[in-house]
Amino acid sequence: MPPTEALDPAAKRNANALESARTDTTRGAGVRSMQQLIQLRWIALLGQVATIVFVHYGLGIGLPLANMLGVAACLAVFNLASLLYWRPRQDVGDLALLAALLVDVAALTAQLYLSGGITNPFVFLFLLQVAVGAVLLPAWASWVVVAASSVGVMALVVVPGPVRIAADPSQGMADPYLQGLLICFLLTAVLAALFIGRIARILRVRDARLADLRQQAAEEEHIVRMGLLASGAAHELGTPLATLSVLLGDWRRMEPFTSHPELQQDLEEMQTQLARCKSIVTGILLSAGDARGEAPAHTTLAAFLDELVSEFTATRPVQTLEYRRHLQQDIPIVSDSGLKQMINNILDNALEASPAWIGMEVGLQGEDDEILVLKVSDAGTGFTGETLANFGKPYNSSKGRPGGGLGLFLSLNVARSLGGRLSAANRVPCGAEVVLELPLSSLALPQDEGANPEDADDE
Repeated sequence: MPPTEALDPAAKRNANALESARTDTTRGAGVRSMQQLIQLRWIALLGQVATIVFVHYGLGIGLPLANMLGVAACLAVFNLASLLYWRPRQDVGDLALLAALLVDVAALTAQLYLSGGITNPFVFLFLLQVAVGAVLLPAWASWVVVAASSVGVMALVVVPGPVRIAADPSQGMADPYLQGLLICFLLTAVLAALFIGRIARILRVRDARLADLRQQAAEEEHIVRMGLLASGAAHELGTPLATLSVLLGDWRRMEPFTSHPELQQDLEEMQTQLARCKSIVTGILLSAGDARGEAPAHTTLAAFLDELVSEFTATRPVQTLEYRRHLQQDIPIVSDSGLKQMINNILDNALEASPAWIGMEVGLQGEDDEILVLKVSDAGTGFTGETLANFGKPYNSSKGRPGGGLGLFLSLNVARSLGGRLSAANRVPCGAEVVLELPLSSLALPQDEGANPEDADDE
């Protein structure tokens, strides 16, 4: 399989996942915005009822109570229906938010028509609807709210209502119109600061989340490019490695190698390292072709980890690898070459920082032991503050050489693709610790492949 064909499905899956995450983020912001509108409407209803009762009985201005309370009751029913309808849903679009705001504009117009029309000082509440629409909706929809509010105000001018409110500014604060105007201003200012500010925070969180997704998309694209280069190099290296293996095999049977044990030992070491190179190349090709989909290997978690540690100690110049495995029960899994490569990357980084000692501890966490937690520790100098702040970014390394930091960058993205996370911290008094948290469900056997894990040896 050519490398580009092998990596294109993975790139498409990553792109689809990122697009889905962007959509979910936008939908989440829409749900929260609708919740804010529902809360604002409840407050508006309480304010309407309190104002109607105060004006009618406190100020002695006769209002059509039945009609005004009927409008408030209809708005309350609409708000309750909105609450019940949108609570279980995760998708609120712009049209739904626009419709909700238009209902609010219509209800406000009806209440103002029944309580003085354009002479009612609460007419300026239309501006609050316009401001909320400008924050929540795209440009075209916010202009629809502006047009609806303008039509409502014009209707109040053209069509007189059953009540007229006289205004006499010379009375100062004793004038009911000025009192209502002051209350309207305070109410509009408080609600605008409270709810528009809260909605703006929701939108900022959404924008920050989208920025993170764009960063993740750039990293995924970077990985795909590196994967293309790596798989292409692996294909090219296959032939010369095979040739070297044949030559080394011939040399072992030729003079002067057969008569010199030292040379034989050197040839064996060369064969071992060559086999390791071929294994690395094979792993790259399997990863490029999605190893789980092409050549799944049924095993158990303990066997997978024990084999990984045994292979690591056999192929690396590690003096002491302190391996502790805390598993109450062994768990059937599908051996994943990407996971193996990721753990090896973490161990290699620890070995480079601390050749004398590294530690690896494995256990399970969660209510049902559903999270695999793997900790790799070293006794080196630890991470710098800058490295920790940019942990997982490409080329973020304190080693001072070109290409440094790619191992942890790739490991972080493999963990992310498996639904897990990778974190790092410095140990006291010295050294560093990298922690991998991975849901076991990402390694579990599919239901139709739930064969006895012991059969893995037979395969």
